[in-house]
Parts: sequence; structure tokens; C-alpha cells
Amino acid sequence: MDSEGRRRLFLVRHSLPNLDRSALRSEWHLSDEGKRRCAPLADALSAASPQFIASSVEPKAVQTAQIIAERLGKPHRAFEGLHEHDRSNVEFLPAEEFDPAVASFFQSPDELVLGKETASQAQERFGAAAQTIIEDSPEGDIVIVSHGTVMALYVARWAGIPALPLWRRLGLPSFVALSLPEFEIVSLVESVV
Repeated sequence: MDSEGRRRLFLVRHSLPNLDRSALRSEWHLSDEGKRRCAPLADALSAASPQFIASSVEPKAVQTAQIIAERLGKPHRAFEGLHEHDRSNVEFLPAEEFDPAVASFFQSPDELVLGKETASQAQERFGAAAQTIIEDSPEGDIVIVSHGTVMALYVARWAGIPALPLWRRLGLPSFVALSLPEFEIVSLVESVV
């Protein structure tokens, strides 16, 4: 809760993963540096008052959430539906190819241009999962550790801002805090290192 007693939704982008080209992105784990970055991330989130730390089921998000939860003395729970945009059919792309592909994804939200779901489908899935957590947690702040693309889609929808520039600003890790029930941006921390 903020100083005015308003609830907040903290959407946290997971910390830095190991870039394992032999595995799907959804199977990546945190690097040693990514684990180290979770301590300052937990410190930055210490003003939040959640009942628990939620995360997607992907290892890099689970690990980030577990470290935060331990440091904040809160339980951790993984939820289906909070995972990243499904790109399980896309091989590892170098940054110079990945960025334009993601740009096309954001620019054509109802077309299947990258992966196995459109931007609209990913946003709907993530939004439904987040709404369930919000409704099942009627008191205190909510902290959800997830992924850059779905976070950018969700925040863009509620805040009325373009998703692509927001996605490009979100570091590993980073977070956006939205007021509840207004879903207005309260703060944006682009990088926590």
C-alpha cells in the first residue's frame, strides 16, 4: 500500500538469465549475475506489502520470485498463464534479428507474426491470470514476477501507451507499479542492478 493507502500491482520483469542457445527461452535459468541482481531488486520492492510473491512457471521468473520472497519473508506461488509470449517454435535469434521481430509482433497485435500466439492472445492470457490473482488477493499490494513482452502488453493496454518503447526500456530486472483499481502507472523502474 502506498502512503495514501492505495493498493499497487508490481509487475516485475525477471532477472538476467543464462543465454542457453540449446534450450528454449522458456527453460532458461538465472545466471550468477542474475541471482546477484535479485538482492537490490528485493530492496527496491521492500515498500510493497504483498501477501505472497507470484510468478510465472518459467524457471527464470520462479528463481527471481523465490529470491525476492526469501529476502522479503513472504511465500512464493507460481501461476499458469503468466508466462512469456509463446515463442517455443522460434529458434534463438541474435539481438539484431530478435528486436525487429518483436517490433513486428507489437505493431500487428492481431496477426500471428512471431511464435505461437498473437500479441492480443498473449495479452488476454496474461491479463486473465493477473486478474485472477488480483481478485483472489483483496488486501495489500500484489507482486507478479513475469516477462517483458507480456508486461509491456498489459501495461500498454491499461496506461494507453505504446508497448514497444516500454518493452525496450525494461531491463533485467525491472518493474512497473500500477495503482489499483485505476491501473495508472505509479512508478517505472527501468533497471535494478
